[in-house]
Amino acid sequence: MLTIQKLTLTACISITLFGCVSTSEPISDPTSAHNNLALLNGKIYTVNNQQVWAEAVVVKDQEIVFVGDSSKASRFINNKTQLIDLKGKLVLPGIHDTHNHPLEAGSDRVTCILDTDQSLPEIRSIVKSCVSQSTDEGWLLGWGHSLEILLDSVQTPREVLDAMNSSQPIAIMEATSHSVWVNSKALEIAGIDASTVQPTGGIIMKDAKGQPNGILLDAAGDLVFDLAYTPTPELMQSNFEGLLYGLEQVAQNGITSVVDARVYWKRGYLDVWQRAADEKRLTARTALSLWAYPSADDTEQLAKLKTMYSNDPDSLLRTNQIKFYSDGIIHNTTAALLEPYLENIEEVGSYGLNYFDKNRLALYTTELEKVGFDMHIHAIGDRGVQESLDAIEIAQQTNGKSSSRHRLTHVEMVSDADKPRFAELGAIADFQLAGDFTKPENASWMEPLIGNRAYQMLPVKDIYETGATVTLSSDWDVSSLSPFVGMQNALTRGDQSLPNLDAVIKAYTINGAYTMRQEQRTGSIEVGKFGDLVIVDQNIFEVDVNSIGKTKVLMTILGGNIVYNSGAL
Repeated sequence: MLTIQKLTLTACISITLFGCVSTSEPISDPTSAHNNLALLNGKIYTVNNQQVWAEAVVVKDQEIVFVGDSSKASRFINNKTQLIDLKGKLVLPGIHDTHNHPLEAGSDRVTCILDTDQSLPEIRSIVKSCVSQSTDEGWLLGWGHSLEILLDSVQTPREVLDAMNSSQPIAIMEATSHSVWVNSKALEIAGIDASTVQPTGGIIMKDAKGQPNGILLDAAGDLVFDLAYTPTPELMQSNFEGLLYGLEQVAQNGITSVVDARVYWKRGYLDVWQRAADEKRLTARTALSLWAYPSADDTEQLAKLKTMYSNDPDSLLRTNQIKFYSDGIIHNTTAALLEPYLENIEEVGSYGLNYFDKNRLALYTTELEKVGFDMHIHAIGDRGVQESLDAIEIAQQTNGKSSSRHRLTHVEMVSDADKPRFAELGAIADFQLAGDFTKPENASWMEPLIGNRAYQMLPVKDIYETGATVTLSSDWDVSSLSPFVGMQNALTRGDQSLPNLDAVIKAYTINGAYTMRQEQRTGSIEVGKFGDLVIVDQNIFEVDVNSIGKTKVLMTILGGNIVYNSGAL
């Protein structure tokens, strides 16, 4: 366990680099109230240009009251202060992960786990085992199928599942969440047949006879998962426990502020988050991005979303963002492109699809930013990016250039003409670089689909150099939750690398705080801000860049309270 030294009324414990604080000495005003925590003898990177490095930081009543040399920290310490000798360890501001799925990632409702590298016989074997272990006739849910393997099978994907169980509804989500593999029973319960109209933002794939083949792309997959996640007391409890697990993982990775990037409020997710807040179980400052349902009536949905806005700056939980999908993903040829795919899924078409097109995005943005919401827009293809920026511009033309902090997330393909528009419109560019599939050397898999455009993906440096606000986030559990893996990858992208470690850390801290509208209260280590801090096992400024991703978190501190302790310090 971590040894936390504590000054007592009867003894004076000496501390390296500054003198003993004796109870016989007068206590000055800074120590007149209860102190929380003092970190001493460390290398503290503040992300404050006025004081870049420090040795010590003291937190009192959640807020930082001192940043500076250890020798000058003694007047801020009294007999109620917890003292931690850092012994030279690196301290950073608490990490902001502005695109994460802690509730979904922690859920145990999905029980049948596959691997995209598995062959069809291996997949059959695992699913068959899942079926045999299922204890009821309710939904059997899974995760991790490979779309290519299923589509290359002689049998249709529906027939593959039906051969294992045709009486119990089965739905297995792709790792990206952009397609769902279902059996006939699932299709029956969802009311999907040959005559079903393609849903907004989704594709029901068909076999040679015009029947659903068992693959539901993008929003079509939500038709079954919304049914499978119909709130019940048992499911709400399961989701609550999953959220707590997700928050534990968040804290273990040094993350003190998080955005849940897809809150399906019709599934009860908002209620689960609120329960965690009411029971004081939150271990991160949290902003929720409410899911905008693409098939919903716009008038009804806008009215409902407006009632859910909350932005109490003193609360750990705020509901102040709206999550839209502009398009899908390149892998399924559903990302919206300006130039056609070289190969595409026939039902999708050559240019991808839209969940929300430009005009609907503009409508929602214009209406919801008046309430105070910031838009959080999934945009992967260059047309999806362009139309999302267009929507923000239309809203500005209607409402004026407000204080909104709308952002585009993923931002994988961007036309040269649209790169400067992020800065011009004040739109935030949010990239996820922690997944191996985002590395430039792994881009060749996209070449059959989009040709040389595959090697122009994720232009993080180009957009950074325009002066736009750039953030880095995880998209966990699609990619690694570790921010240090993302930092390493952001510095090893060749021509599209961010310029230095300072820029990368700011993308994970103060820029993320700006995105969450809390940069005045956290995101850097400064007097007056919350004591949100992370202690790590190596100095990432001194190690080889290819070792940054190996960094481990020793301790995570939220408002001066330890929310994760590895026990290794």
